Amino acid sequence: MIVLKSREEIEIMREAALSVSRTLGIIAKELKPGVTSLYLDKIAEEYIRDNGGIPAFKGYGKKSNPFPATLCMSLNDSVVHGIPNDTPLKEGDIISVDCGVVKNGYVGDHAYTFAIGEVSPEVQKLLDVTKESLYIGIEQMKSGNRIGDISYAIQQHAEKHGYGVVRELCGHGLGKKMHEEPEVPNFGKRGDGPKLKDGMVIAIEPMINMGKRNVKFLNDGWTILTADGLPSAHFEHDVAMVDGNPDILSTFKYVEEALGI
Repeated sequence: MIVLKSREEIEIMREAALSVSRTLGIIAKELKPGVTSLYLDKIAEEYIRDNGGIPAFKGYGKKSNPFPATLCMSLNDSVVHGIPNDTPLKEGDIISVDCGVVKNGYVGDHAYTFAIGEVSPEVQKLLDVTKESLYIGIEQMKSGNRIGDISYAIQQHAEKHGYGVVRELCGHGLGKKMHEEPEVPNFGKRGDGPKLKDGMVIAIEPMINMGKRNVKFLNDGWTILTADGLPSAHFEHDVAMVDGNPDILSTFKYVEEALGI
């Protein structure tokens, strides 16, 4: 069942989303060669808790194998759900940082893929196209459209550039739980899926591979890699539908300020 949110709930969710945005901005200031993802995870958890939030990812999942960290830190050919570790980042790496925060009972959840120092033009293009596909998808969140219109727009933009669109993972509804209905695939057909309505809040999150779309799963139960070992990028926003149009609750402003973009 899709749970529609009131204007008041959407504003509460905006605060949760902005908590994530500010956390990503803090991380952006610290990202450089030699830093470890484990160090960045500690900074993120301290910042979230000091500002009245709870890390949404830490302890999430099966009781037998809960996610052990505050951030999903996915390096190079890791698509999503990478576990922070003590390996130093290197010049030319890319890393997707996905963060979730629970605040006032609602969840914010979004992601940004960062370049560590200078990256190759081919990798930079992957980052640019993946971010573009996010906003192209968001533009389709309007009256008269369906989830499939978002999915189709993302897929067409990514595949136009020769990239693989991951099928095994998708965006999702968002609210008091991190994963609510509906699912929001990054591939699909126009006019398919649930109709978009005012009060819907979804996490739109293209996961785009430089090579083929195929992925493989590591034995840690979380990390997902590209099957061909080529890089993958991931960008995500929390978006509400208000008065028939998209209202982006999260922002990349803090990241861009930290990066001098």
